[in-house]
Amino acid sequence: MQVRKIAGALGAEITGLDLTQGLSADQAADVRQVLLDHQVIFLKRQPLTPTQFLAFARAMGKPIEYPFVKGLEGFPQIIEVKKLEHERVNFGGIWHSDTTYLEAPPMGSMLLSKEVPPYGGDTMFANQYLAYESLSDTMKGLLDGLIGISSSAKADVSKTREDRVKTDGKMDATPSEFRAEHPIVRTHPETGRKCLYVNVAHTAGIKGMTDDESAPILNFLFAHQIKPEFTCRFVWEPDAIAFWDNRCAQHNPVNDYHGFRRVMQRITLEGDRPA
Repeated sequence: MQVRKIAGALGAEITGLDLTQGLSADQAADVRQVLLDHQVIFLKRQPLTPTQFLAFARAMGKPIEYPFVKGLEGFPQIIEVKKLEHERVNFGGIWHSDTTYLEAPPMGSMLLSKEVPPYGGDTMFANQYLAYESLSDTMKGLLDGLIGISSSAKADVSKTREDRVKTDGKMDATPSEFRAEHPIVRTHPETGRKCLYVNVAHTAGIKGMTDDESAPILNFLFAHQIKPEFTCRFVWEPDAIAFWDNRCAQHNPVNDYHGFRRVMQRITLEGDRPA
C-alpha cells in the first residue's frame, strides 16, 4: 500500500489495494489510520459491486441508513447520489458536514463513482482542524463552550435534496425536520484534536443567542472554514472512492456539469455524539 498526499491541507490517495478482494484486518487498520492522518482518502480503479462496497464500509465502521432517501434494492445502507441530465441542482451541493442535525452524526461517508460527466463534478474538501487552529486565541476562547443548533430544514440545503426525495424518497414516517445541538468546537474522539463543527448547510443558530447575535459569528466561521488554504479538490473518474472523516472535514460537490449525468453510490458510517 502506498500513500500520496494530494494537497497541503488534507487529502491522500491510496494505491496498491484491490478492494474487490477484500481487506485483511491489518490492511483495514492501515487504511483507517491514513484516514485519521489525512481526513479524506481516495482509491481509484475499484470496480466494486454493492456487496463489495458494503464489505469495505464494514471494514471501516458500521454502515447506517440515510434518513431521507431509500437505499438500493437489497442494500438499504447504499443510496444513489445522482444528478440527471435535465436537473439543475445537485444533491448536497453546498459546503457541509453530513447530517449534523442528528444526535449522533456519522463518523464518515464514502462515495463510489458509477457515472461521471466528461468534465466538472469535482468534490472539494476542507480541513476543520486547520480552520480552528488558525483562529486567534481570543476567538478560540469565545467559541469554546458555545453550542450550535443544527437543522435539516435550512432552505439552501433542503432544495438540494428535492429531486432525490421526489424520485427516491422514503415513504415511511421520516420527520420533516431533524434538530440537534452540538459544540461549535468539538474534540475528535480518536485523534484528540479540536476542530470547528459548524457548517452553512445545517447550523441554524447558537444556543442562548438571538439570531441577530449569532449571525455575525456564524457568518464569519462559514467564510473562514473554507478558505482555499484549508481545502483540496478531487477530480472524479469512474470506479473511484472518496472516504472522508465527517468529524473534522467538510465537503462540497461542485455543480458545474449541467446537461450531463453523474451517479454515485454513498454509504454513511455510524458516529458518536460530538463533545
